[in-house]
Amino acid sequence: MDSISKEILGIIIITVSILIFTSLYNYSNGYFNQIIKDKILELTGIGSVLSPVIILIIGILFLFNKFNDSRVKKIIYLLMLYLCLLTLFELRAFPSIENINLVDKIKISIVSAGNMYGGGLLGAFFAFILLKLFGLLGSYIVLISTILILLSLLIKISYIKILKKCYLLLKKYFIKIFKNNKYRANLNEEQRINVIGNIKQVNANEKRDILNDYSEIDEIEEKIKILDFTKEIEEQQNNESGSMKNDVNDDIDRVKDRSTNVLENFKLPSIDLLDNVTKHQLKNDKAQIINNVKKLEKTLLDFGIEAKVIQVNKGPTITRFELQPAPGVKVSKIVSLADDLALSLASSDIRVEAPIPGKSAIGIEVPNKIKSDVKIREVLLSKEYMNIETKIPFALGQDITGNPIVANLEKMPHLLIAGATGSGKSVCINTLIVSILYKSRPDEVKLLLIDPKVVELSVYNGIPHLLIPVVTDPKKASSALNWAVNEMTRRYKLFSKIGVRDLHSYNKKLDNEQVEKKLPQIVVIIDELADLMMVAPNEVEESICRLAQMARAAGIHLIIATQRPSVDVITGTIKANIPSRISFAVSSQADSRTILDMNGAEKLLGKGDMLYYPVGASKPIRVQGAYISDKEVEKIVAYLKKYNIEENYENELLESVNNKIEKNNDTVDELLQKAIELVIEHGQASISLLQRKFRIGYSRAARLIDEMEERGIIGGYEGSKPRKVLVTKEDLNE
Repeated sequence: MDSISKEILGIIIITVSILIFTSLYNYSNGYFNQIIKDKILELTGIGSVLSPVIILIIGILFLFNKFNDSRVKKIIYLLMLYLCLLTLFELRAFPSIENINLVDKIKISIVSAGNMYGGGLLGAFFAFILLKLFGLLGSYIVLISTILILLSLLIKISYIKILKKCYLLLKKYFIKIFKNNKYRANLNEEQRINVIGNIKQVNANEKRDILNDYSEIDEIEEKIKILDFTKEIEEQQNNESGSMKNDVNDDIDRVKDRSTNVLENFKLPSIDLLDNVTKHQLKNDKAQIINNVKKLEKTLLDFGIEAKVIQVNKGPTITRFELQPAPGVKVSKIVSLADDLALSLASSDIRVEAPIPGKSAIGIEVPNKIKSDVKIREVLLSKEYMNIETKIPFALGQDITGNPIVANLEKMPHLLIAGATGSGKSVCINTLIVSILYKSRPDEVKLLLIDPKVVELSVYNGIPHLLIPVVTDPKKASSALNWAVNEMTRRYKLFSKIGVRDLHSYNKKLDNEQVEKKLPQIVVIIDELADLMMVAPNEVEESICRLAQMARAAGIHLIIATQRPSVDVITGTIKANIPSRISFAVSSQADSRTILDMNGAEKLLGKGDMLYYPVGASKPIRVQGAYISDKEVEKIVAYLKKYNIEENYENELLESVNNKIEKNNDTVDELLQKAIELVIEHGQASISLLQRKFRIGYSRAARLIDEMEERGIIGGYEGSKPRKVLVTKEDLNE
C-alpha cells in the first residue's frame, strides 16, 4: 500500500471514530448515527466509551504513515487489553452461567449492553469461555494476570522495581516514625546528658543516615553488581563515623568555631543527586556488523592484502574490528588504506590502531550510527570507582568494550587536557571535580580553581572544598599559582623536620602526636591555559613547571586544560613535566602531535570521545567520557553549600592574590620622574621625544605620556602638536 492510499484510509478511520464519538454522546440525532450507537453498544457494552479512542489512534498512525513492526505489535497488545477489559466488565455484571448456553448468554448481554451495562457481545463470548474453563475465581486470576502482562509489554514497566520502590518508601516512613517516638520517649533523659553525650548522639544518627543512603544504591541498576562493595563502603562509613565521634570526645574543649562543628557532621553527597541511569537502547545490528566485516575483508583483498577479522567489540560510541593480517603483510600498508576503508564502510571517519597493545591484531575503529551516552552515575556506581584507594579519583567514562575507566590522580600525578571547542573538555573537568567531591571530605582535599573564561567553574563558589573563591582574573591566577609553589616549599620543610618523604607519611604521624593536624591534598585546576599565557607567560610557565616537577610528594596535583594545544601555549617545558594527557577532538594532526606526540586525535568524534594517555602507557586508550549535566552539578553544589555556612577560605592565599593585584595597579615606571623633568625642561611633551632621549620603545613611551597626563603634568592630546606642559620646576620642587 503506497503512502497516498494509507493517508486516505487514515482519514476514513478518523472520520469513523469521530462519528462513533458523536453518536455515543448524543451530539447528533441522525438515522445513521443511531444505528452506529446501537451496534457499538451491542458489541462492546460499557466498553464503548473507549472504542472511539482506539479507532482514532489507528487512524492517526495510518494518516501519518507511522506503522512499523513495533507499533503494529503495540496496537495488537492494545486491542487484546481492550478485550480483557470487556471480559472483566462482563464478569462483574454476570458472574454466573448456570443453566445458560452461549447463545442465551450473548442475547442477555446484548440487551443489557444497550443500557451501558456489561461487556457486550465480545465480552460475553470470552467471559462464557473463561467461566466454563476456570470458574469465576479462576477467570479473575487469568484476566488480571493477562492485563498485567499486556501493560508491561505496552509501557515497559517493571513490577519488581515498583515493589522495591514501595518497600523503600514504607521503610523510610516507619524508620522516621520510630525515630520520632524514640526521641519523645527519651526526651527527659536527653535533657540531663552533658555536651559530649549530645554530640555522640548526633554522630550516631548521622552514621545511620549514611548507611541508609548507601543501602539504596543496590536498586539503581540491574546490570551493575554492587552488593559486595557496598558492604565495604558501609564499613568505611562506620569507621569514619566512629572516628568522628571519638575526635569530638577528645577535642570537645578545643572546638574553635561553628564551621568546625559543621565539618564534623559532614556527609558525602548522595548518589540520588545524579540522574538515573537508563539502559542503552541499542538497535540489534548484528547483521550490519557481519556485513561490515565482509566489506572490510573484501576491500583489503581488492588492494592485495589478505586479512581476517577475528573479533568485534561494540562500545557506546564506536565499534572496533580486530583485524589479523596474513604473514608477510606490512602494517603500514593497512594504515595507509584508512580513507579507502572509510569509503567502503560509508563511514564519516575511521581510526586505525596498529597494532592493538597486547594483541597481534590491528584495530579498525568505526563510529556507531546510533551512539549512547555514558552517565557519570553509571561510572560512580562501578566497582572500579567504589574500590579505588584514593581521595582524588577521576571517573573518566567507558572504554571500547564498555568497561568503566577510573584513574588515580595521585599516580598521574599531573594531567594535561586539550580539545577543540565543543569536544567535551568542560564536561570532563566537571566530571573530575564531582568524582573528587563524591570521595573526599573538605578537610581531606582542597581545590584551587582558576577559570579565566569566568562562566565554566564559577558554579562551584561556596562549596567547603575551595581554598579561595574561583579565580577568574588572569592577573590573580599567576599569584595563586605562586602561592601553590610557596605552599609546596613550606610542606617540604615540614616533611624535613619530621623526617618523612611524602604527604601520606606525614599525615600518619598524627597518630603518634608528632603532627598538630593533617595536611589536605590540593588539586589545582586551570580551565584555560591560553588566556593565562597571554597575560603573564613567564610567571605562569615557571610556576607550572615547578609544581609539575616537585609537587607530587607534597600532595599538590595540577590539572591544565586548553582549547588551543599549540606550541606557544603548551610549551616544551610544560609538556616534559606533565606526563599524563587527555586529548579530545582537535582540528589538525599538528595539534594532535602537540598534545599526544602522535596522530589520532583529529579522528575523534567529539562530544566526550577522547584519547586517554596515562603515564607509563605505551599507547593512548580510547574512552567515551562520562556525561554530567549542569543541573546535576547545581544539585551537588547546593548540597555541599550547607556545610559552608561560614566561608572558611585560606586567608593567606586571599591576601596574596589581592595584594598582587594592588601592587600591579600601583606599579610606577622607574623612568617617570626623569620623564617629568625632561618635559618641563623642554616645555613640551611627545612620545617621540621620550623615545629619542631614553632609547625606549613606543609602548613604554606612550604609557609614560598617559601617566603624566593622569597626574596633571601635561595637557591632553592636540593632534600633531606636542602636548603642553602644565607645571614648572618650582611646582615640581614644591
